[in-house]
Amino acid sequence: MSEDFRPLAGTRVIEMTHMIMGPSCGMFLALMGAEVIKVEPPQGDKTRNLTGMGSPFFPLFNRGKVSVQLDLSTDAGRDALDRLLKTADIFVDNFRDQSLAKMGADPVELRAKFPNLILASHKGFLEGPYKDRTAMDEVVQMMTGLAYMTGPTGRPLRFGSSAIDIFGGLFGAFAAMGALMERQNSGNGRDIRVGLFESGLLFAAQHMVQFELEGTSPPPMPERDFSWPVYDIMETADGRQIFVGAVTEGQWDALCGYLGLDELLADERLQSRMDQINARSWTIPIVEKAIGERNYRQLLEDFENLGIPFSPINKPSELFEDPHVLRDGGLVRSNMADGRTFRAPALPFEIDGRMMSASGDLPSIGQETNRILSELGLSEAEIEAARGPLKAAAE
Repeated sequence: MSEDFRPLAGTRVIEMTHMIMGPSCGMFLALMGAEVIKVEPPQGDKTRNLTGMGSPFFPLFNRGKVSVQLDLSTDAGRDALDRLLKTADIFVDNFRDQSLAKMGADPVELRAKFPNLILASHKGFLEGPYKDRTAMDEVVQMMTGLAYMTGPTGRPLRFGSSAIDIFGGLFGAFAAMGALMERQNSGNGRDIRVGLFESGLLFAAQHMVQFELEGTSPPPMPERDFSWPVYDIMETADGRQIFVGAVTEGQWDALCGYLGLDELLADERLQSRMDQINARSWTIPIVEKAIGERNYRQLLEDFENLGIPFSPINKPSELFEDPHVLRDGGLVRSNMADGRTFRAPALPFEIDGRMMSASGDLPSIGQETNRILSELGLSEAEIEAARGPLKAAAE
């Protein structure tokens, strides 16, 4: 059963991260069964306090973890971190190396002290001229050409989510799991570095390779040359938008037949797919007019029955009403430390025919500090010294 799919059970991960990229790596590992211990400063991860579009960052990407509070500006805190790392399989971070060194987690020293530890570091850029630049999702989307490809000419536009951060974290989890498999035979850890910029390059690769193979720089997606007869957003009689596609001869025939456009089916100028693509300037207005005479709900039902590619233009909030999203296993629920709950999409795969129910709740700041540090042999006084002033955590 999917509930039992926990391939990383028994794996201990120590995580020192903030924002999205590093936390998402830890989240993926936690949802696969790892014990992920998030090390937070006395005042907690600053991401906890974000509002607006930043408000989901901490709850979404820190599900299923436990929190340990350490003041890494003190010898006691750094000593406790050292003891934690001795018990760990993977160390996940997304801080600069200089910052890690100040916190007692210098990558070079960690490799020397813990040869079997897998270091999964998430950086803005990998080794190269840009190594020390400050990066964020939006910067990388601009640099890699993704924003250029997303918006129309002169109006570069970022994705509608922090996609590169999230997938950078996924690449980190993927590489760490590979290193775990290798370690079973070698007994040695690995130094893994994931670059946000390099993750963005992979997203842009299809456009780069088109230039490499054909010598042409593709235009932005809103202005692209179409490879399909119908591949457009249109408006229905009741004012709703709908995406409609017809990319094969069969779909073209089905769409035109359904819309009563027999004149297009009979037109000698439209007897091959290339004919249909080249004629888009005058055929699409005809199709748009026919779509505009029909009701949105009826179109959705009929297109599904006919096998015609289609999609409503949804807002993210509307997905909580989508019957496919709401099916058994499509959403998982998490509990927050303040008593609130939220639903989020499950991991996008099935195991033995079922989606995973793994979700994970959110810890309060330092919730498991006493338990985990006492298991390492620290006394109450040592734990108090290591975690720092509790007053700061409540502010």
